[in-house]
Order: sequence, then structure tokens, then C-alpha cells
Amino acid sequence: MGGGGGGTTPGNPPDAATIVARQVSFLTTLLTLTTGQATQATSIFTTALNSITPIETQIIAAQTALSAAVKSNTTATITTQAAAIGTLEGQIVAINAKADAAFYLLLTADQKTKLDSLGTDFFGRGLGDIHIPGGGH
Repeated sequence: MGGGGGGTTPGNPPDAATIVARQVSFLTTLLTLTTGQATQATSIFTTALNSITPIETQIIAAQTALSAAVKSNTTATITTQAAAIGTLEGQIVAINAKADAAFYLLLTADQKTKLDSLGTDFFGRGLGDIHIPGGGH
């Protein structure tokens, strides 16, 4: 996790707690979440983000290895690292989608209708990937 203490200065990304708090605040405003829903959403998205962080570290390592393989024209390593990156990205998509599913179950029928009316941008990539002004991803 980056930045500690919620740092938002350039070069210091916000920490997991800050990202999740911004997400839940946005969703609370958008959907009028109850305190209980917001608490559960915080737990769901914190768990997901904490699961994604080590995968992102693995992606960075694979991208570094891929870059080295390109420079040395090691085609077998290029294939291996590209496949690894794809697999890791797929794991992130699955984690985000499972978090979305768990969050969606918390919503009332009216909240689901409102969220559904906004289109598919909220699903498939994970709510962690919605673009919140000043927020996480």
C-alpha cells in the first residue's frame, strides 16, 4: 500500500483506507446508503483492494521481465510474461467483479434501479475502477 497516512501528494498514491473511504462516500451520496450499508461496503472494498495490491506487484515484476525480454529478443520469455500479465489482470477483474456482486446484494430495490440506470460502467471492471474525482483509480 502506498503513501501511508492517506498521502495525496504527487508520487504518493492514496492508501487503501483513503481509496475505499472515497469510494464509499461517493456511493453513499449516489445511492443514499445507510450507515450499515456503508460499513459493509467499506469491508467489501477493503478486502478486495487488499487482495489486488500483491497482484499489482506481481504485474509490475512481470512487466519488468517482459521489457527485458523484449530488449534481449527472448521470445519464449516474452510469451511467458505476457501470459502471466494476462492471468494476473484476469484475477483482478474477478476480484473486482466479486466485490461488485457482494456490494450489489446489499442494495435495496430502489438503489439497484438507480445504479442500473447509470449503465454498465459500474460493473465488469469493479467499482474500484470507477473514476471518482480526487479518488482512487
